[in-house]
Order: sequence, then structure tokens, then C-alpha cells
Amino acid sequence: MSVQGEQAPQAPRDVDLTKPSSARIYDWYLGGTTNYAVDRHFGAAADEQFPLIKPLAMSNRQWLGRVVRAALEAGITQFLDLGSGVPSVGNVHETVALHAPEDSDPRVVYVDYEHVAVAHSELLLKEHGDWAGVLRADLREPETVFNSTVVNELLDLSKPVCVLMVSVLHFVGGGDNVPGVLNRYRQRLAPGSWIAISHITTDDAPEDGAAQISALAESYRKTQNPAWLRPRAEFESWFEGMDPVEPGIVHLTDWRPDEEEAVFPDLEKDEVRPFYWAGVGQVR
Repeated sequence: MSVQGEQAPQAPRDVDLTKPSSARIYDWYLGGTTNYAVDRHFGAAADEQFPLIKPLAMSNRQWLGRVVRAALEAGITQFLDLGSGVPSVGNVHETVALHAPEDSDPRVVYVDYEHVAVAHSELLLKEHGDWAGVLRADLREPETVFNSTVVNELLDLSKPVCVLMVSVLHFVGGGDNVPGVLNRYRQRLAPGSWIAISHITTDDAPEDGAAQISALAESYRKTQNPAWLRPRAEFESWFEGMDPVEPGIVHLTDWRPDEEEAVFPDLEKDEVRPFYWAGVGQVR
């Protein structure tokens, strides 16, 4: 299926372009072009409804880069990016390529169930050799992920892996048993592995911002990926059975901040700070 005037790649035949997709909306927030009119329409409305949404998306992307660099510094060179979305600036494999030690053997696997995200990832990864791959699968099905050919060919599960769940679990409802899903991943990982999670919240947000983001979460109920807000207590419970990686569970911008990161034009980091929790747990 193609849409006249679109910059995005041709959509697979079974892609529903009548409803916006969180992966493609997120791409729009980051300034990407792998999205369609339905996604841009939703994104523009979201930007008007909650003007911090684009800076939040970029802040989340910057946190992803900091986690990947920290994992590499800790000696972890394998990455499993769950709900990876549409490739955009600062992809995991790009960060790994820039920062992995020269004598290491880095590996990256992206996992997403959104057709366009996977198709675009496949095109992008053709340019980067055979050390990075993509799998179309639902992150709520760990067995499918771990039993896949691409994971078994690229990752050595007897060694530590950094599992990334970046800005994705707020699209997984309570009925999907998030703690159970996380436990099934943890049980398959070698000791020393990391599980990194970021999640949107309103815990410490100012009243007007909390109201705006709560209304935005309601708007997402009309997309392919409904969203849920969760408090710190629930987020923190997901790390039970793991050892916290310093600095523990904090707001996104407080997790090993990099003073050299670009500051958002006319925006202080404190303005985006209250809207995300972030944490990394190490498998015992």
C-alpha cells in the first residue's frame, strides 16, 4: 500500500493506516519521516495538547544512549531492544558502533511487532553487516523472542545481555501481567545482564502538566497502542529480584546525566524531568 505524497516507505499490505501507531508517532516526535498522515495528525494534536511531548521523546532517546554507553563500559556488548520502534537518530547499533571497544564482538537485536518499523529496520541494517538484526514479534511473548532464529544466531544467552524496554511498557496493560513478562525475560538471562526500563508518569508533575499528559494518555486509547500511566511504586516493583544499577530508580534526566548533551532550545531539563521514571536492574 502506498499513499500519495508520503515520505515514508511503502507500507506492507496488511498495515492498518486508518489508526495511528505509537511507533510511527514517536518517530514523528523525533523529527523522523517514517510515518503517515494519520500519525502526523495525531502527533500534531498531541503536541498541542501537551507541548512537552517532543522534548520528552528526545530526552528519552538521550537516556537510551546513556544506558547503552554505560552497559558497554560495564563490559556488556549484547543488546536486545524490545519495542524498538521505527529506526531514528541514536539507534542502539549506531551508538554501539561508536562506543564499543575495538576488540569486542558487539551484537544487537531489535524486536517490534509494528510492520513498518520492522521493514524499515531491515532496510537500514543491510548496511551494517551481520552483527545486528531485527525480529517481528510481540515483546509480551518472551518465549517467541528467545526461540527465534535471529536471537539464537546473534546473541549468546550464556553471557550478559542488556535488555532495553525504553518508553514501551506504558503500552502494555495491567491485564498483560507486566511483572510476569519481566520475570520470564529475567529467567532466560545470564547473571550480570541488565534490564533497562523507562516509563511515563505524573507522580511529581505540576498540576497542569499532569492534567495534560493524563488527557494525552486517554487520546492514545484511540490508537493501535493504548497507553497507561503508572506511579513509582508500581514501576519500582518491576525490579524486585534484581540489583539496582546506580543511580537506581530516578527521573529520566537524573540517570547519569551527560552535561554535553544538547539542551533543548528555550527549555530547561527540569521542565521535562517529572514525567518519566527510569531504572536499570542487574540480574543476580
